[in-house]
Amino acid sequence: MRRLAVVGAGIVGLAVARQLLRANPAASVVLVERENTVGSHQSGHNSGVIHSGLYYAPGSLKAELCVSGGRLLKSYCEERSIPVETCGKVVVAVDDSELPRLQKLFERGVSNGVPGLRLVEGSALSELEPHVVGLRAIHSPSTAVVDFSAVTRALAEEVAASGQLWLGTEVMSVLPRSDGLVRLELAGGHAGYFDCDFAIVCAGLQSDRLALRSGADAEPRIVPFRGSYYRLRPAARHLVRGLVYPVPDPRYPFLGIHLTRTVHDEVLVGPNAFLGFSRDDYARSAFAWRDVRDTLMWPGFPRFARSNWRAGVREISHAMSRRGFASAVRRYVPELTADDLEPAVAGIRAQAMLRDGSLVDDFWLDSRASILDVRNAPSPAATASLAIADHICKRAGLS
Repeated sequence: MRRLAVVGAGIVGLAVARQLLRANPAASVVLVERENTVGSHQSGHNSGVIHSGLYYAPGSLKAELCVSGGRLLKSYCEERSIPVETCGKVVVAVDDSELPRLQKLFERGVSNGVPGLRLVEGSALSELEPHVVGLRAIHSPSTAVVDFSAVTRALAEEVAASGQLWLGTEVMSVLPRSDGLVRLELAGGHAGYFDCDFAIVCAGLQSDRLALRSGADAEPRIVPFRGSYYRLRPAARHLVRGLVYPVPDPRYPFLGIHLTRTVHDEVLVGPNAFLGFSRDDYARSAFAWRDVRDTLMWPGFPRFARSNWRAGVREISHAMSRRGFASAVRRYVPELTADDLEPAVAGIRAQAMLRDGSLVDDFWLDSRASILDVRNAPSPAATASLAIADHICKRAGLS
């Protein structure tokens, strides 16, 4: 019997294990996760947006897999009775300087095949979002929201029903053997060694460390970016009907502080994007020396810091001040005040950085022997997860 292993039970790892089971019904599939629950990190700490595919460079994996993955995800949620709300999104330009970027973003979305995109002027924008102001906006009616924790639980049920789900087990290394097999060194609940025919590694925030321990290239390095959210107090939730985004800065793979109505009828405000001092501790005061050291010692980080210190200063103001957070949103929702905000969740984005200091702006997959490493899968990986799984399995010759 063919033995297949997946490392990491975030939404991408779960989707890959599910796809392996569907495509290889005679195989034994084992999914190994160091935490005691699935979706403990990026998959469980996000705003829940099913992205339409608007932002990503045509021809990139993100563009291809976000659009197709969004359709697959919505169908999956319907099959599993997981609530999805297609509330639509507007991306708002508030001054003349943002109009060229908005136009380019619209053209990119059309090129990517995002359904129903249209440009709306101020009056039409007011019909969609009465409390939002701007010169022009992109309306994306297909953008939706979901509870991704519910999706990960559903995927985990499928994996556990037909395969094996080993929680509380950390993978220390993934190494090719001379006989063509792959050896996983395990610690924790299933400590020891596990040999398999093929391994797919979806280790998220730990992907670079596991790759290094397994003899892979040090590049790219994961640099954690912490994103904090506020939520609108109930009395202010009427200010937003759906999702409201600013025009993003094309220099960064972040979308700016935005407003998101969730499937639980809350409105999240955020996130900011500030250098994280811990990869897996979500407390505001979290500090892990090893995580900070790994970031500072990476050759690309000083280059990144020198080029982006102004953005860093801005993000510090957002991170330290509720008023600073509110001021970023008041550009397009002027009625909102700092008193309308209360602290909510935080997330940590596993962002890959190259030696030259540039941030990897696409999914990054590496192959070696009978091993495939997912080295960069931040947003929109949750949206695209089912399509990513199909792509990975085909690339590995397992689908």
